[in-house]
Amino acid sequence: MSATVHELGKRAKAAAYSLALLPTNKKNSALAAIADALEANTAAVLAANEADLDAARERGTSPAMLDRLKLDEKRVKDIAQAVRHIITLDDPVGRILEGRTIENGLIIQKVTVPLGVAGIIYEARPNVTVDAATLCLKSGNCCILRGGKEAINSNKVLMQTMRTALEQQGLDPDIMNLVEDTSRESSAAMMKMNEYLDVLIPRGGAGLIRSVVQNATVPVIETGTGNCHVFVDASADLEMAVRIITNAKAQRPSVCNAAENLLVHTAVANEFLPMAKKALDEHSVELRGDEQTVEILGSDVKAAEEADYATEFLDYVLAVKVVESIDEAIAHINRYGTGHSESIVTSDYANSQKFLHQVDAAAVYVNASTRFTDGGEFGLGAEIGISTQKLHARGPMGLQELTTHKYMIYGSGQIR
Repeated sequence: MSATVHELGKRAKAAAYSLALLPTNKKNSALAAIADALEANTAAVLAANEADLDAARERGTSPAMLDRLKLDEKRVKDIAQAVRHIITLDDPVGRILEGRTIENGLIIQKVTVPLGVAGIIYEARPNVTVDAATLCLKSGNCCILRGGKEAINSNKVLMQTMRTALEQQGLDPDIMNLVEDTSRESSAAMMKMNEYLDVLIPRGGAGLIRSVVQNATVPVIETGTGNCHVFVDASADLEMAVRIITNAKAQRPSVCNAAENLLVHTAVANEFLPMAKKALDEHSVELRGDEQTVEILGSDVKAAEEADYATEFLDYVLAVKVVESIDEAIAHINRYGTGHSESIVTSDYANSQKFLHQVDAAAVYVNASTRFTDGGEFGLGAEIGISTQKLHARGPMGLQELTTHKYMIYGSGQIR
């Protein structure tokens, strides 16, 4: 197995040098060809996806996770449109970040360059295959993708469609690669592939990310795990707060920017919690609350255990806690949160600023749903993941975050 993965690495590393020199118009032409090919090949993509869905249903996969896996004609079209949007974005490669001429006449420029070869290990969302590969292409990076078994049939067809489009554009198809073996051995091999991979990006559940972070020798950018909170402050517009928590929890619960915790100031808990429960009941959201929440809402709310406040449910489940102050809310978030996305609903400017500056997360919102933490929503194009660490990137990782820099120095015979 490791020999197969290493062969992909060798081919990707060779392709990376030519890709680094590819001009913007050539990259954009390739992206346009990929978008067209995806739409033209929709029937084959959906047939492969149906095979993945059938296998997932046999395994007893939850409806929320099936939604992550499912493709339909609209979703394939949306994936193709996301690729076309990347074409409209500025090429991040070759930007001069700084430039100066020093005393001896050397011209020193700090210039953006691709990372090189990016490995991405991810789970059940086949759209990631296209998002990751095309973002890497535009930013001048080769990629080696290793998806989960849940989407393997979809991923194979999507990757073959893209590689064929590259070949038809006269480009090396090894710019994009898929590890078709979904065993643990294949991901373990990628984690140790320092000779060929410049960076490894895990995108998926907490278990996957923890495994990569703890076991990889390749440099890792940690992404994804989203134990996100919405805090309803004492001064909140309660109807607004209901809309925000309903959207943040129920609009698409299987994604990392969905809310998993609701914190409510005790001053508004008696009024707000029944309003929130009524709205969330329409989506069959199960509430797990602390003692005060259960006292207010009654016995049909489950008593929360401490582990619930630290859990990324990715399902129609929400942990609820009543807090005495904004300070208690911030302390709770910084203890249990994963550094992803946090929101306060408030009419108090001072509290909004306190929340923004004291909550330790990649994205912090005032009076808005956490569901906006997304490369497309932020205007970055499709994202390769949401970084929850502080180096080298944080938040939605678009094209800029897939580059590094080098110093390019022009001389005229200077010696030291």
